[in-house]
Amino acid sequence: MTAPVFLVDRVTGGTVTLDGPEGRHAVSVRRLRVGEDIVLTDGAGNGAYGTVAAVEGKDRLTVTVTEVRDEPAPSPRITVVQALPKGDRGELAVETMTETGVDAIVPWAASRCITQWKGDRGLKALAKWRATAREAGKQSRRLRFPDVADAATTKQVARLLAAADFAAVLHEEGAEPLATAELPATGDIVLVVGPEGGVSPDESAAFAEAGAKPYRLGRTVLRTSTAGTAATALLLGRTGRWS
Repeated sequence: MTAPVFLVDRVTGGTVTLDGPEGRHAVSVRRLRVGEDIVLTDGAGNGAYGTVAAVEGKDRLTVTVTEVRDEPAPSPRITVVQALPKGDRGELAVETMTETGVDAIVPWAASRCITQWKGDRGLKALAKWRATAREAGKQSRRLRFPDVADAATTKQVARLLAAADFAAVLHEEGAEPLATAELPATGDIVLVVGPEGGVSPDESAAFAEAGAKPYRLGRTVLRTSTAGTAATALLLGRTGRWS
């Protein structure tokens, strides 16, 4: 079994102390003991691999670092623009996309979204998405966690699509399957996942003007909370990042 991952502010070599919430989780929840393997990461691609040298109390342990790694940014980079699902399905989408290997997630307030982030409620929802990405990143043993951007408007999404090396809107009626689309070897891939009610005609027009074509995933229709994960997995395989 691979070593558990814990988040730190800065990755260094030598002897490192893990305390605070991460230390409490390591000692009181994971119950790590002296001699067990452990990984510390800053979530930005840097990782310290070592063993537990000492455990103190319920929330503090000392790690002897044996190796420091710098994981390069993956290429091509995959960003999913995720329309806001209802209920807790947003966190589900973030969790599974993170575990799969997405590089960035952009919450999108589509016109047909039942859920709309406004005021303090929106800030809390965004914080939940970011916390979910962080915890899923640790759970899936990632050194580089996905970026979760501020909620974007349709105009902001269109600008993101226009700057991408490959831009696609996942749509059940897309003429071309994503499985056969011509993909760049490097650069940025941006996918748009619409809400349960679908992408509106105005939004489709704006995205088409930005250079994003509609693509279908398969014969079945996926929910908005699962389409991004399925598409990310497909692209990771096709681009060689899963090879």
